[in-house]
Amino acid sequence: MRFLLPLLAAVAAGLSLLNYTRAPDTVLTWKLALVAGEFGHWLVLLPLALGAAALFAKNPEWRITTLVLCAVAGVGFLRPAFTAWRMSRTLPARLEAAFGSKPAPVVAVFDPARLFWHPAAPAAAVATEVFARSDAGPLTLDFYAPQRIPVDSRAAVSAARPAACIVVVHGGGWDGGDSAQFVGWNHRWAARGYAVAALNYRLAPRHPWPAQREDVLHAIAWLKANASRLGLDPHRFVLFGRSAGGQIAAAVAYGAHDPDIVGLVALHAPHDMKFAWSVSREDDALNSIKLLRQLFGGPPDTPDRAALYESASGQLLARADSVPTLLIHGVPDTLTWYRHSRRLDTRLQELGVRHYLLEFPWATHAFDYNADGPAGQLTDYAIAVFLEQVTRR
Repeated sequence: MRFLLPLLAAVAAGLSLLNYTRAPDTVLTWKLALVAGEFGHWLVLLPLALGAAALFAKNPEWRITTLVLCAVAGVGFLRPAFTAWRMSRTLPARLEAAFGSKPAPVVAVFDPARLFWHPAAPAAAVATEVFARSDAGPLTLDFYAPQRIPVDSRAAVSAARPAACIVVVHGGGWDGGDSAQFVGWNHRWAARGYAVAALNYRLAPRHPWPAQREDVLHAIAWLKANASRLGLDPHRFVLFGRSAGGQIAAAVAYGAHDPDIVGLVALHAPHDMKFAWSVSREDDALNSIKLLRQLFGGPPDTPDRAALYESASGQLLARADSVPTLLIHGVPDTLTWYRHSRRLDTRLQELGVRHYLLEFPWATHAFDYNADGPAGQLTDYAIAVFLEQVTRR
């Protein structure tokens, strides 16, 4: 038992170090990094308790070692919250510089109280609509009706005007996932006056690319055709996607040249699929080579498949008149390399497209799982400001 305290302190310290470095490339360590980063403000209670136990333990052996390890763990677990607070001091100005006008205070940039206490938002009415295609069978679309009760008088959306619509494209490696991912975010946006359409699309390997792009385009067409009864504006769509969904959303937003698509938000997503192939391995956490083979039928080594890869690559499809874009990525992301977003950021800068890349130095893939965690709060603010700016027209 005399080794128990230092052993537990060592485990806590090791877990907290995942907030400083990229986790080993496994699914388990990715999940541990997600917990350490977005729930570290709760986990800090563990080293505090262990340190107190070491101070008052009758047996003083390993006391100093335990206290040092607890200090390392405490600092590591609090790093995300502290870094998020520091970033929050300059984020409004950076978003203003990127999108050209001073953002209204839709939500707090970062509120330490939200890390521990989540104020309940008004519930948004939800209706599920179904659209069918003769060649694909029924695909469901979850429609979240815009809430007409103002959450904040400064951010209230006028009930007299049809709502802008956020089209949510789910992640899941192109062969999994569904529209039920992260529904809390959908309720949050609907409560702020936006219509939200979370769609399902056909999955690989049974349905390779470009089936996913076609399904998103069909969903947008269906929303336009039903805009009047749904209470949404058919000329103000913002595409939103996470991971694989971000890749699909970007390919549609940049490739469709639809003037009714007014913005793109992509979280921890790949945007150059040839580059994705070049840096993928069979032994990485997701077996990325397998995922890309399923999506495209093989490597980009023939003209036909090379064209497929290019048609799925937002970075290659972007033009000077592409829609304003918000990119969000964690630098130590284990599943999707942060350089995917940085390379698109560079390309958009070259083209002169209004955009902003928000990077988190501690956050791994799916950091928005905790919507009120350190990365979740900054993401919430950035998206809220972005939506307000691009849907004003």
